[in-house]
Amino acid sequence: MGKRDDLIATYADDLRNKLGVTPDMDLLTKVTIGCGPAIYDADASTVAASQDHELETVKNNFLIKKLGLSDGPELMAAINKVVEQYGASERNKYRAVVYYMLTKHFGKEGVYG
Repeated sequence: MGKRDDLIATYADDLRNKLGVTPDMDLLTKVTIGCGPAIYDADASTVAASQDHELETVKNNFLIKKLGLSDGPELMAAINKVVEQYGASERNKYRAVVYYMLTKHFGKEGVYG
């Protein structure tokens, strides 16, 4: 197994144990690949949920640009819901996991078809 496979296994473990979700491994793999080299960078691989500019980045670069959603209050509400599900005390909120949860929340799995 390569480093990416190890990371995908870590993300799947977070989904199961921290979010109580049974991961769709095919979708999780595609979302992880879609994150590009960011998954290998300690800082970029996580979402700093306490920083408003970071949440804006998730909204603009992922929800609007990648998933093709229109801007509106429901986007930030969904981000906050995922962050809350992950748990405020959880220090490492993996970007791939957050993106996976948002993809499922908005029913945009087809983007990764």
